[in-house]
Amino acid sequence: MSKTTSFRSEERFTREEFLRWLEGLPSSDIIHYELLRGQIVMCPPATWVHGSVEMRIARGIDEYVTEHDLGVVFASSTGIDLPSGETVQPDCSFVSHERLRDQPREPTKLFLKVVPSLIVEIMSDSTSRRDRSEKKAAYEQNGVDEYWIVDPVRRRITVFALSPAGYGSGVTYATGDVRSQVLPGLRIALADVFRAPRA
Repeated sequence: MSKTTSFRSEERFTREEFLRWLEGLPSSDIIHYELLRGQIVMCPPATWVHGSVEMRIARGIDEYVTEHDLGVVFASSTGIDLPSGETVQPDCSFVSHERLRDQPREPTKLFLKVVPSLIVEIMSDSTSRRDRSEKKAAYEQNGVDEYWIVDPVRRRITVFALSPAGYGSGVTYATGDVRSQVLPGLRIALADVFRAPRA
């Protein structure tokens, strides 16, 4: 069995049932779980390449957001309950101060209940189709202003900006700097994101 295999439950769950199911898992469980269209989707831990790319993108976004006091950047361990019923764990997400004010003040064990301004997903063998279809549709439906799909194999990033007509085909960056409409002054160099780590 491939270590990049992911699984989807045949049974369907409500968000409350999903939360109870998660609470019953052993603390040693390191699998990544999301609720998409009522089904639990399970993915294995990320590869080291995925982790390296994720860290560099999140660091670049976080440094810019912190410098300009724009909101909060969340890491891939953060669960987010979307209004449509999905519970997701993006590789990186940014929530503006304005949107964060709408976050209910609830116990810390619960997930974030606000729609992020920007979400980043890094494709892998087990997630690429879902990132380009189900998740893209969910983020568009719920009003995520900007969605980045990162392709470490082809070394490119596609940025989808929300408009009244939806996300459209997006803008793909294969060289130079990635630019953002949500964070207009942000520049993330692809050469830095995809550079090979030193041994």
